Amino acid sequence: MSSDRTGKIIRAVGGFYFVWCREDGRTYQCRARGVFRKDSFKPLVGDNCTFRLTRAQDVEGYVETIAKRSNRLIRPPVANVDQALVLFAFTSPEPNFQLLDRFLIEMRRQTIPTVICFNKMDLACSQDREEVLEMYRRSGCRVLSVSVLKKEGLEQIKELMQGKTTVLAGPSGVGKSSLTNYLCPDAGMEVGALSVRTERGKQTTRHAELFAAGGNTFFFDTPGFSSLELRELKREEVKLFYPEFQEYEPQCRFQGCMHIHEPDCGVKKAMEEGRINPRRYDSYLQLVEEISAQRRY
Repeated sequence: MSSDRTGKIIRAVGGFYFVWCREDGRTYQCRARGVFRKDSFKPLVGDNCTFRLTRAQDVEGYVETIAKRSNRLIRPPVANVDQALVLFAFTSPEPNFQLLDRFLIEMRRQTIPTVICFNKMDLACSQDREEVLEMYRRSGCRVLSVSVLKKEGLEQIKELMQGKTTVLAGPSGVGKSSLTNYLCPDAGMEVGALSVRTERGKQTTRHAELFAAGGNTFFFDTPGFSSLELRELKREEVKLFYPEFQEYEPQCRFQGCMHIHEPDCGVKKAMEEGRINPRRYDSYLQLVEEISAQRRY
């Protein structure tokens, strides 16, 4: 029987865990030991682990232990993430800013730094591009503008991913699989076209998968998402996840101001004067109302 090896789970499909081995750089197909099921513990893509081959020189084995996780995401279900790169398109499909804002909140709740990358800059006019970029620069995130198709701005993505494990997320049809193929040419990801009727991308990624890009650099390509439920978020907490509000909150008459119906609200005044983007403010209102409705029912 061979000795234990160390690795990282890069894919999980149908009860099998594909483990990238640190010792030889090969990938091995493994099952989880029964002790994991007994303890109701499920290994995740991104887990650092030890595994043992069934026989010496075999390509199959068993995951023996899972190292302590630095963090764990619920959606996508992955572990040990250093940062998130959320990819949206300027157009085709039109960006769902409410969905993007939810993702930013979820990452902040888990203290995971997030970079926002807007793709297809070649299809949007400069004025529209700048408005979107400025709106999210004020959100406290680093914001990039690229064209994956024309390979413009992609080197800066490579640089910020160097030596880190990055989760690449975003809705379908925005170019995640094309970006994955650029970052890891051996990936061979299927690239889908947009549906003409719905302007939504076809789902080409069906499970979270971790790719090794060299130099201790890894990234997840995850299934596209069209919705995101924020669990256990209180209505009073929502404003904490809109950093652009903080500068103006001292100007509110009332301590604990929700920036909705209160008079003499510094945040509402800043929005009316164009210092806070109305889209972001409307996104905030929608989320507070949604959480309030959940409380009522």
